[in-house]
Amino acid sequence: MRKPELAKLKLSNPLHFLALGFGSGLSPIMPGTMGTIAAIPLYLLIQGLAAPWYIAILVVGFIAGIWICNAATEAIGQPDHGAIVWDEVIGFGITMFAAPAGAVWILIGFVLFRFFDILKPWPIRWFDRRIHGGFGIMLDDVIAGLFALGCLQLLAKYF
Repeated sequence: MRKPELAKLKLSNPLHFLALGFGSGLSPIMPGTMGTIAAIPLYLLIQGLAAPWYIAILVVGFIAGIWICNAATEAIGQPDHGAIVWDEVIGFGITMFAAPAGAVWILIGFVLFRFFDILKPWPIRWFDRRIHGGFGIMLDDVIAGLFALGCLQLLAKYF
């Protein structure tokens, strides 16, 4: 059953469409996980770019994400609704920076990112509880992405 507050979000609105991870955030089960799955094709599109271009896309996605997530939270009147998953898209992109090629590494990156995003170990939880609005929504996933990136790079180096 669709939550009534989500009726205020329109997929025809580009900001809402992006905030909802191209609609993946509307999943009735595990919207954050579905948002991360929706990020995989985007990653595949940019994985071969030179590092400066890859980083530039993530920076633009982060900055735009503040605006995108703010628009969605204002529309539904809730601070960080689970259906808003643009932050997962950027967090997964961070996780996969300079990752080795292959489906196994995408799966490992996916699991690592979801692990840090769900459990929110310190300092992720600290930021999640204290920083609000679009910036706060984006920030905790950026930090989770950085934690997952570090772990992924260590695994790639030693395995």
